[in-house]
Amino acid sequence: MPCPAELVRDFVNTYDVEAQADELSSPAELALWLRERGLAGPRDRATDDDLHTATALREGLRAALRREAAQLPALPFTIRARQGGRPEPAAACGGVRGGLATIAVAAVTASWDRLKVCAEDTCQWAFIDASKNRSRSWCSMRVCGNRTKTRAYRARKKGSRHLQGSNTDTV
Repeated sequence: MPCPAELVRDFVNTYDVEAQADELSSPAELALWLRERGLAGPRDRATDDDLHTATALREGLRAALRREAAQLPALPFTIRARQGGRPEPAAACGGVRGGLATIAVAAVTASWDRLKVCAEDTCQWAFIDASKNRSRSWCSMRVCGNRTKTRAYRARKKGSRHLQGSNTDTV
């Protein structure tokens, strides 16, 4: 199983906002996604209710990563106290519901200040900010960062143009 931050990032990214493509478009795809990550067994099957819960969890986590108020679905988990250690949340059951609960627990235990979603409204891709000062805003500077900066540049240029008698642009 990946580290908690990677698990949350990968789960949120099962829906590509820009392409409007959903990896979890059916209960079977949800069960497969969870199985591939060791969060569900080979015989576990997802239902339509499980898919609805997964979608609500994913979009709630995306909203929380945008630092907005988020409504997360109720999932079964317990608090385990290890001798000599601090209490830790853990999924209270197995199967698909347990896999979804594990993702919710991962969100609680992940390096939350490092998890972000892209500042580009059309993207919303989740990423782990590995920068030293945690100041990264975009999933990719080459794509989303460039788009945002180009739009801002064009808006500044458009606002700074003064029409003169000649047909030349001056700044």
